[in-house]
Amino acid sequence: MANVITYKQIKTSECEYDGASLGEVMLRIDPRDVPTARARDNLRIFQGGGETNIACGLAHTFGLRSAVLTALVDDPVGENIRNQLREAGVDVSNILWWNTRGDGSPYSTDAKGSLHNGINFTYVGAGALPSHTTYYRAHSAAAQMKPGDFDFDELFGERGVRVFNTGGILTLIGPRTADLAIEAAQKAAEHGVFVCADLNYRSKVEPNKERARAINQRLAPYLGMLVGNDSDLSDALGYDTEVEKGAPFEEWLPPYQETIKRVAADFPKMSLIGAQWRGAHNADNVSWGATLYDALEDEWHTAALRPRIPIRDRTGGGDSFASGVLAGLLKGKDLQTAVNWGAAHGILVQETPGDITMVNQAAVEAEASRAQTGGGVKASR
Repeated sequence: MANVITYKQIKTSECEYDGASLGEVMLRIDPRDVPTARARDNLRIFQGGGETNIACGLAHTFGLRSAVLTALVDDPVGENIRNQLREAGVDVSNILWWNTRGDGSPYSTDAKGSLHNGINFTYVGAGALPSHTTYYRAHSAAAQMKPGDFDFDELFGERGVRVFNTGGILTLIGPRTADLAIEAAQKAAEHGVFVCADLNYRSKVEPNKERARAINQRLAPYLGMLVGNDSDLSDALGYDTEVEKGAPFEEWLPPYQETIKRVAADFPKMSLIGAQWRGAHNADNVSWGATLYDALEDEWHTAALRPRIPIRDRTGGGDSFASGVLAGLLKGKDLQTAVNWGAAHGILVQETPGDITMVNQAAVEAEASRAQTGGGVKASR
């Protein structure tokens, strides 16, 4: 197996991309303040994807050069998604496009929607009404992706990428997508690219946790960094933590840190493992924490806890956490700064509508500083 790159070995020499993200991108339809079944008008449209949200954060918020590797049907919905990615500053030249001519070529479908772009309806919830997402993704172009669809030797070897990320949503959406993610991670390792994956388990995508765990166990040996939320190590990797359900952050953290160390022992080539914790008091109010384990130095870096923060949209917290940590690494920051950026970016995406924040780095740094000092939020005038 190729040598897995550690966070200390991230390339500093010139590469075309700071980050490249392989995953699914969907069109998200948001009915604003009513559940989807009541939606009639006043809808909002976003793009989003568990893996590709990281590319958007790296590009727009942190000013880094990032690209997405995904598949879309070449129709107005696909164009809408592409245009939103462009707005976030992401390079879209690596997208695999399916035409709608039905011409028999390898990436061709019909114009009646037999193959389509993924769509979801996400109601953000309010009070006692929880957030709810309805998916239309089974027959999407992204679900058809497979090994051989992308030239990873050219991307990682000739053009150059410093950090590559993928995740647990891509691996489960299609019959060959897990094989593609593993191919990409293998190739990235061969070419000296730091590899990160977010477990991102979704029961609606794969109800069978054992299948998800088997796939992630195959992917994990190629990772330099693993991230997930407070239940992903169990749901998506099979490592259970003995902690009472609903325990506060201070009680959850020590036993979860022991679980993380078990993962690090079983996958000794991982150099970083990050986890974010969300204590949801209701749909509008969360407590938010995060920790990062440096397996090379056996050290912990924990961000300041944010208790009972009012939010607008909980989608994308883990993705923004990951992009904040990766941005810190790519910009040469220490690990405490990286986890502080990750936690700050993760809460800010929950303060803004959509899957990504579209804030700037200064806003992330200001939130990280506010949380560390326990300060309030002042209007900027």
